[in-house]
Amino acid sequence: MMRRRWGKLGASLSFLVLLSAAIVASYGLFSCIFRVTGKPPEIAAFIIVGVAAMVLLVLAAGTVMHIVGRSRREGHRNAHNVLMDALSRIAQGDFSVLIEPDDSDVHNDLISAINDMAKNLGTLETMRQDFISNVSHEIQSPLTSIGGFAKLLKDEALPPGQRQRYAGIIEAESKRLSSLSDNLLKLSTLENNKMPLTKTGYRLDKQLETVALTLEPQWAAKHISLEADLCRCAVHGDADLLSQAWINLLHNAIKFTPEGGKISVSLAEENGAAVVKIADTGIGIAPDEQMHIFERFYKVDKARDRALGGNGLGLSLVKKIVELHGGSISVESEPGKGTVLEISLPGLRAV
Repeated sequence: MMRRRWGKLGASLSFLVLLSAAIVASYGLFSCIFRVTGKPPEIAAFIIVGVAAMVLLVLAAGTVMHIVGRSRREGHRNAHNVLMDALSRIAQGDFSVLIEPDDSDVHNDLISAINDMAKNLGTLETMRQDFISNVSHEIQSPLTSIGGFAKLLKDEALPPGQRQRYAGIIEAESKRLSSLSDNLLKLSTLENNKMPLTKTGYRLDKQLETVALTLEPQWAAKHISLEADLCRCAVHGDADLLSQAWINLLHNAIKFTPEGGKISVSLAEENGAAVVKIADTGIGIAPDEQMHIFERFYKVDKARDRALGGNGLGLSLVKKIVELHGGSISVESEPGKGTVLEISLPGLRAV
């Protein structure tokens, strides 16, 4: 609105300048002519000078409009070429496009939209490349192990003990590949909303107890003590998916808790929501890494996690499951002092 007002004011001022210039030029011109021909009556001289001024004004205005019009057409043509070039580069996969905006350019909205599109597509392309790189890396490592130890098993002179050890490694790496494939499929299905939630009301405390007992061989083998403080409550959710979430969280806690450590699981009611806390006395997570632990393939301790068979997808899957239930997940941790993961789920029903 302000720019339009200034435009009208500028046009008015330009007209007045041209009119004044035309009158002055006409008066000067005919003053010279009248000195030679003699000055006509005052009224006739006034009419002649006025008509001449109007002719000069029309000629000047026409010239200015022609110049401005040509300039605008060239500017529009240049802007069109810049925009088309940017779109062509984006279509060819070049997302580094950045068009410098101009406050006086009528295409500013389009320029801004193209810049945003290029930036967002560039981010998606980076994520795509990282994803492909991570998947390839995660697949290649177990495949290399399987291929290498399968080749060693061909040696007929191999002692039975070695043969059993190599076969065990192949089996473990095969399970790791299967887990990677399964988690990727689940994540893709959930993110594309291809797996409708089958929500039912059930006892959450009973589910947590069952999961803890199911994983007993794992935490008992490391002499980890597991304590549970579970209030009686029911939630409305997809029991299978939430069970997968608790398994992933407890499996992580067991994996990163040293021999003789401690894990505690609690369930309480807070503001109408079921709040589950899973705490361990494991290696902990540095503050600058906590914000990344729910990202796909992110590993806090990459060397150790690989040795333990992790693929960096477990927490991503947990976060997606919790969000699909309208809940939230957060982490509190300190290196060397363990980790606490807190999950809040709405829809609590006291029983």
